[in-house]
Amino acid sequence: MSKKALINIAACKGCGFCVDVCPKQALSLSAEFNPAGYNYAVIDEKACIGCGTCYTVCPDYVYTMVEE
Repeated sequence: MSKKALINIAACKGCGFCVDVCPKQALSLSAEFNPAGYNYAVIDEKACIGCGTCYTVCPDYVYTMVEE
């Protein structure tokens, strides 16, 4: 089984830490805003390898790693 990252876009503050550290460039900041007014991170599910780096660096704990 492999893992994948899920993001709680409502809690994301768009800091971009996850975007900067993703080894596969599977993350980017959306042009849209979440309810709090931040550009939130979005995941390219095909590029994501489930490494959990985003989960590790996120200061707001918006990521959850789940089994596929």
